Amino acid sequence: MSLQALETYKDFIDTDEIYFGGNNFEIYFEEDDFDSFVDNLQNYDIEYIHPVKEHSWEQRVVCLYDPDKHIIEVGENIKVVCRRFLDSGMTPEKVASVWMFRWSL
Repeated sequence: MSLQALETYKDFIDTDEIYFGGNNFEIYFEEDDFDSFVDNLQNYDIEYIHPVKEHSWEQRVVCLYDPDKHIIEVGENIKVVCRRFLDSGMTPEKVASVWMFRWSL
């Protein structure tokens, strides 16, 4: 993956025909300390696609645009989600069965 400034990208692909905001591609990241990450977003002027939401498999995510209108999704690290399940009293076997069921949907 490569992120470039508009000027250098125009030279790289030898065209001025660059379009932003197509909503047809996203970059996805995972964050270990999701709550702090979301709190820190409040310090910036951000255009959200959607605020924090929880998927059916209980992973929390936030989706926003970068300044060039590319989609960025940041999710809670899956290991953190599993740790939350374990801390709630689920056995490792139950966590595994929940994940296998949810990913088969």
